[in-house]
Amino acid sequence: MPESSSKTHIVRAHLALLGAAVIYGANYLIAKLVMPSPIDPNSFILLRIWGACALFWICFGRKITQWPDRSDWGRLLLCALTGVITNQLLFFNGLSLTSPIHASIMMTSNPMIVLILSALLLKKPIRIHQLLGILIGAAGACMIILARSAPGQSGYWLGDVFVLVNSISWATYLVLVVPLMQKYNNMAVTTWVFTLGALIITPVFFFNGDAVDWSTLSALHWWSIGYVIIGTTFLTYAFNMIGVKYLPPTTVSAYIYLQPLLAGIFAWLTASWFTHDYSGDLTWYKVMSACIVVAGVYLSSLSKWPWQRSIK
Repeated sequence: MPESSSKTHIVRAHLALLGAAVIYGANYLIAKLVMPSPIDPNSFILLRIWGACALFWICFGRKITQWPDRSDWGRLLLCALTGVITNQLLFFNGLSLTSPIHASIMMTSNPMIVLILSALLLKKPIRIHQLLGILIGAAGACMIILARSAPGQSGYWLGDVFVLVNSISWATYLVLVVPLMQKYNNMAVTTWVFTLGALIITPVFFFNGDAVDWSTLSALHWWSIGYVIIGTTFLTYAFNMIGVKYLPPTTVSAYIYLQPLLAGIFAWLTASWFTHDYSGDLTWYKVMSACIVVAGVYLSSLSKWPWQRSIK
C-alpha cells in the first residue's frame, strides 16, 4: 500500500473514532430517556441488536464475498459473546441503575484492560511502569464505585460494577477481533458478529423481557430508540471497526478518554430535558477519581517512562 494511501486510512480511522466518541458521549443521556421506563433494559437490548443487525446486512451484506474458515467460527462466537451479548447486557442494565456521568467515567478503564488482555492473549509484555499505571487506574475506579451515594442513588454502585465488567467485555472483544479484521473485510466481520449475537440472545429475552406498552411511547421516545440503534450501535460499531482495521486496539480504546468530558457537556446542555439533572452527579470527588483513572491509564499506555521518552 502506498505511503500516502496508508496515511489517508489512518486519518480516516482517527476521524471515525472521534465520531464514535461523540455519539457515545450523548448516548449516556439519550438512552436514559426511555430506560428503565417505559422500556426495560432487556427489551431495549433486543431492539438494539436486531435493529443494528438488519442495518449491517442491508448496508454491508454485499461485501460478504467469502464465508469464514471453519477454524475462525470459534473466535467469531467469542466476539459475539463479548462484543455484543455481554457488552450490551451489562452496559444497558448498568446504565439503568447508575448515572450517565458515573457510567462514562467507569468506561475510561477500557484502555488499561486492553493492555492487560493484549499481554495475556497477544503475548505483549507489560513493563513495571505499566503495571503501576494499572494499579493506579484500578484504585480510581474503586473510589468511584465506593463513593457515598446521594439519597435515591443507592443502586449506583451496582450499576458502576456492571459498567466496569462491560468495559472488560468490550476490551476482550477489541483484542479478539484483531486477527479477523486482518483476514476478512471489517464490515463483514461485524455483520457476522451481530448475526451470531442476535441469534443467541433472542431466545433468552424474547419471553423474559418486561411487557412494553408501545402505544404509550412519545415521539421523543422513538427518537431516542432510533438514535441508540442507528447511532450508538450501527455507526459506532462500524466506526470502531474502521479504527481496529488500521490502528492498534490500545489506540482505539484510548478515545474512551473523551466520553466523560462529552457526557458532562451534554448533561449540562440538556439538563432541562430530564426530571433528574445529571450534571450535578459530576462532583469534585468524582472528577478527582476520574483524573486518577485517566492518569493510571496514561501511564499504562506508555512504552517507556515519560523521562525516557524525552532523552534520545
